[in-house]
Amino acid sequence: MSRLPLEGVRVVDMTAVIGAPFGTMMLADLGAEVIRVESCNYFPSTTRGYQARPQKELIPRLGPVGRGYPDYDPGQRPWNRFALFNCHGVNKLSITADLLQPEGRATVEALVRISDIMVENMTGALEKLGLGYDRLRRVSPDLIMVSVSGMGTTGPYRNLRGYGQIFEDVLGHAWLRGYAEDHPQSLTQAVASDPAAGAGLVWASMAALHYRDVTGRGQYIDMSMAENYIHHLGSTFVDYAMNRRVQRTTGNRHPFLAPHGCYRCKGDDRWVTIAVRNDEEWRALRRAMGPSEEGWARDRRFADGYRRLRNQDELDRRIEGWTCRHTPKEIQERLQRAGVAAGAVMDIADIFNDEHLRQRGFFQRIDHPEAGSHDYPVALWQMSSSRFEVRQTPPLLGEHNEYVYRQLLATPEGVYRRLVAEGHIGMEYAPDIP
Repeated sequence: MSRLPLEGVRVVDMTAVIGAPFGTMMLADLGAEVIRVESCNYFPSTTRGYQARPQKELIPRLGPVGRGYPDYDPGQRPWNRFALFNCHGVNKLSITADLLQPEGRATVEALVRISDIMVENMTGALEKLGLGYDRLRRVSPDLIMVSVSGMGTTGPYRNLRGYGQIFEDVLGHAWLRGYAEDHPQSLTQAVASDPAAGAGLVWASMAALHYRDVTGRGQYIDMSMAENYIHHLGSTFVDYAMNRRVQRTTGNRHPFLAPHGCYRCKGDDRWVTIAVRNDEEWRALRRAMGPSEEGWARDRRFADGYRRLRNQDELDRRIEGWTCRHTPKEIQERLQRAGVAAGAVMDIADIFNDEHLRQRGFFQRIDHPEAGSHDYPVALWQMSSSRFEVRQTPPLLGEHNEYVYRQLLATPEGVYRRLVAEGHIGMEYAPDIP
């Protein structure tokens, strides 16, 4: 096995939902030993499922994320079969500890003492438990602690809790996404700020590791998901600063290019995107559409970029009349040969079976002891000197209790057995958790 960049680095992972767990997954992919600290007595919704023990009959009625159980069957231990968790659980370890009890907090401190990085997104909960950075840096002076929250740990909004979509709305993403004729409330979930936060915390963690190597000092990283993501919308804020213009959504259209949109194609819910930058590409599109479209395409209303932009509704209607007679792949190949930017809109099945991704090894088969054998999207990058490998399947709840407690923390046998009896250590959620 090739040596990985973060081999020898240990990370304490106290994260939930998607964004921060996605980041700790990347740290694990880079070779760090990432240990998730979970609890048998508390179930974090939207992490190992929406409920610990969902009714099988309700699974098909849940949204796309909620349906993430193999064959729509939650099984005996649903928390180990949930797709959302298993996708970002690759290469991680899992232990259990009850942080509401002194022994659980002592376990975290003992683990921090032998670790390099701690990542959490509990929005102030660790402070209330006495496990904030001021306390933990006394336990481990060179600790790097990353706190991921919606709006950061200071300022008027510091205590706001919620999912990534909520904070995207707060920072104006909903105002700019969607279609001009729709209300922002009509938007579907996209939550791009979650993976962006994951990538951001990885970058910050590695920068802090380098800083520690140089200075010998750890540090605290206060990461706001909103501020991390707001840079993706930077031009709109600069536009307002310069021109006091409040931009609105343009849907699939472009401020000054036409045609520029997503067009219905032959087949059930099949689409293609087309973008024309100038008159030369417009003429190439006309030729590619063929003689049957030549009449309307030569109309004076579409003679130049400005006129095409002014008559975009009629232009889009005409183009869609042509695209509806062809498949997305046919249009993509024909227009790309003609020098016009076009791409088929791929659904999940298209992407899953895509020859390019398959050849690059983006999907890899993982044999999970409870979720079964499935292809997972795992290879985020290709490195010439370090080959990505699945070293650890997504962990079962508490799967690595013995390794961490007995080997890493040298917990005495009697203490270990007592913690098991008291419910700190286990592999199932408490019976009273639904």
